[in-house]
Amino acid sequence: MFPNPQDALPHPPHPSIEQYRTLAKELVKACRSGDRDAVGVWADRWVESLFRSLGQPPAGHGRQAMDRAAAQVEEFAVRKLKTNARTCVLADAQFVIARSHGFHSWAKFVSHLDALAQAGTETAGFEAAADAVVEGDEVALGRLLGEQPALITARSAREHRATLLHYVSANGVEGYRQRTPPNVVEIARVLLAAGAEVDAEADVYGGGCTTLGLVATSAHPRDAGVQIPLLQLLLDKDARIEHPNLAGNDHGAVFACLANGCHDAAVYLAGRGARLDLVGAAGIGRLDVVRGYFDQSGAPKPDTTRQQMESALRQSCGWGHADVAEYLLERGADPDAGDVDGHTALHHAVYGGHLPVIELLLAQGARPGARSRYGDVVGAAAWRAAHGGEADRYVAIIEALVAAGAKVPERHPPVNARVDAVLARHDSVADPSRYWWGEEPRKRKS
Repeated sequence: MFPNPQDALPHPPHPSIEQYRTLAKELVKACRSGDRDAVGVWADRWVESLFRSLGQPPAGHGRQAMDRAAAQVEEFAVRKLKTNARTCVLADAQFVIARSHGFHSWAKFVSHLDALAQAGTETAGFEAAADAVVEGDEVALGRLLGEQPALITARSAREHRATLLHYVSANGVEGYRQRTPPNVVEIARVLLAAGAEVDAEADVYGGGCTTLGLVATSAHPRDAGVQIPLLQLLLDKDARIEHPNLAGNDHGAVFACLANGCHDAAVYLAGRGARLDLVGAAGIGRLDVVRGYFDQSGAPKPDTTRQQMESALRQSCGWGHADVAEYLLERGADPDAGDVDGHTALHHAVYGGHLPVIELLLAQGARPGARSRYGDVVGAAAWRAAHGGEADRYVAIIEALVAAGAKVPERHPPVNARVDAVLARHDSVADPSRYWWGEEPRKRKS
């Protein structure tokens, strides 16, 4: 829920405490106006002016990001300012602004801005060094560390309390700094050589997160092709794989990687000694380890629970390990058991785009019409096809699901010509007006 460290708004290039005080008073005025749209108008204007000050015109993806940020600020402001205890108080308006920027209180935010305005302070140095890390500027980073050696152990004034080393993960810290430069391994090497604590913890995802855990579960270094080299460097510098809560949410290293879409990192960490339980082993296709959780008759050992079996099945299906999935199904794992969101093994296989696993599950009696809190399995296929899935692959998946008895959902996204044609062919109404996806455009009175 907003605000969290990842959603923190950046401040403008030359932030003014007085301007922020004025902004807070304007929020109070909007709150007291009686106009139900007034707080939203205030949020829209503030966020748009902030984006423009940073040279990010609100168009295309920039517009989407701006609208999302404004909607989050509006919801938070309404929730905070219109409580039963007190309504439209200046202190609460100031709190909304401070929290929107990632600070625990107005006092901490003001202190941060005051320190930022003074050259040579640790705050100003840390902010400049954090920018150098995410921009891959080795020269600037080296200069800053030379001028202020204490920066290597300093922590952000924001609520996540991250060190500079945490920023190489592009995870957990403020979202506008979640970027992975091509030379991030060299940047990390500079920080470690300067004395960065490799297992320092950041206060994100429940606290206790280390750089290793954040790197291993981050899409940015994964997509940049540097996740494994970065993990290797950290491990070579004695980072602990089994550090408690290293990636948050009380998950072990391997499962945390799998839950965040980082299969290669999970395999790599397992190869470097990460503990493998049944679920983790199933997710990386280690049938040899999975077999160890069952006795010679094929029955689960006393400490192997049905919940673990079903979670293992979902992971194996989501990552396309048909041999592991078949082994678990033969030993009684329920293909229709859902996770916390109701996603079944079939949902996971569909999101992963694994047709052989889908066919295996259907042959083993998985319900093609299974629903999660987000919709049915065909809807999941349409969503995935609209978000990076290969058209040919998802045409085949949708055909297989419909042949097994699945129905096309009443509302589904326009994807592309091939997938839309398949959906329309199996749609009994085939009304194009029902083809819809995503949020309605944000509309606000000016």
